[in-house]
Amino acid sequence: MDKKKVDEHEAGSVALPKVDRFGFVKPEANSADGLTRSRSAFEYEREERRIRKWRKMIGVGGSDWKHYLRRKPHVVKRRIRKGIPDCLRGLVWQLISGSRDLLLMNPGVYEQLVIYETSSSELDIIRDISRTFPSHVFFQKRHGPGQRSLYNVLKAYSVFDREVGYVQGMGFVAGLLLLYMSEEDAFWLLVALLKGAVHAPMEGLYLVGLPLVQQYLFQFDHLVKDHLPKLGEHFAQEMINPSMYASQWFITVFSYSFPFHLALRIWDVFLYEGVKIVFKVGLALLKYSHDDLVKLPFEKLIHALRNFPEDAMNPDTLLPMAYSIKVRFLYYFMVVFYGVSKNARWLFVYIFGR
Repeated sequence: MDKKKVDEHEAGSVALPKVDRFGFVKPEANSADGLTRSRSAFEYEREERRIRKWRKMIGVGGSDWKHYLRRKPHVVKRRIRKGIPDCLRGLVWQLISGSRDLLLMNPGVYEQLVIYETSSSELDIIRDISRTFPSHVFFQKRHGPGQRSLYNVLKAYSVFDREVGYVQGMGFVAGLLLLYMSEEDAFWLLVALLKGAVHAPMEGLYLVGLPLVQQYLFQFDHLVKDHLPKLGEHFAQEMINPSMYASQWFITVFSYSFPFHLALRIWDVFLYEGVKIVFKVGLALLKYSHDDLVKLPFEKLIHALRNFPEDAMNPDTLLPMAYSIKVRFLYYFMVVFYGVSKNARWLFVYIFGR
C-alpha cells in the first residue's frame, strides 16, 4: 500500500513540458507568452462569431465553398487576410489550394506510394526527420506518430515526382501541413503546390539548381532597390544580397524560422493569393526595420536580417503593411535564372547547416 502511494506520487510529479497553443515547447523564461494568455469573454464571443461566419461560408465539409467563392470573392479575400480560424484552417487550406479535388480524383494513390513503392531518398529523409520542428511535441518522439507521418508524406512525394525527389526544405512545408491535416491530405496539398493546381507550379524551388529560388531572389533584389532605394544602396555597399537572408523565406514560405503564429497567417494568404505575399512580407520586414538596417555594417546586418525584432513579427502590424505594398514582377529577367545552377546547391548547406 505504501509502495503504491509512493509510485502514484512519483508519477504525478513528472513535469510535463509547457507548450504554447500550437504545440511548441516553450522556453522556461518565456512562460508568460502573450499568445497563451486567457481570453476575455468579449474576445471569446468575437472569435465564436467569426467561426460561425466561416462555417456558413464553407458549408458542411466544404460543400458550399465554390458557390460562395464565385458569388463573393472579395469577402473571401478579406476574411482570409484577417486570418482563417485555427479550428477550420486545415479544411480551408485544402479548399483554397485545390488539393481536395486532387485527393478525390486519385483514390488509393497515396497508399500505393507509401506502401508499395521505394524511394532513393529514404535514407536522406530519415536523417532529416528529427530536424523538422524539433520543438513541437508532435515531431519530438523518435519514430513517434509525427515523425512517421512526416516520413510517409516525404517518401510518397519523392516517388510521385522522381525529378524533384526530396530536398530538406520540403520537410518544413510537409510538417506544417501535417499539423492541420492527415497524411494523405498533406501529401495532396504538397502536390497541389509543387505542380500548380491553382497558382504557378513551385517545384522549381526544389529542382536541381534551385531555379525558382534563383529567380525569386533576383526579383526580390530588384524590388528592394525599387521600393527601398536607400536600403538597397546600403546593401550594395556592404555586399549584402538576398541569398544571404531571404532564401529560406521562399524555400519554406516562412515556416522554417519565423514565429509560428505569423507563419500561419502568411500561409493563409499564400495558399489563396500565391507567392506574391512572400515578396510583400519580405519587403514589409525590411521597411519596418529600415531605419536601423541602414546604419549597420556587414556582420551586424547579417545578424539583424536573420533576427528581426519581436514587434516586427506581430501579424496584425506586419501583414497590413505587406498588403499595402504593390509588387511589380520583373518577368523579362526570369529566363536568366533557369540557366544558373552551378553554385545553387550550397544554399541549402548555408541555410540548413548540412
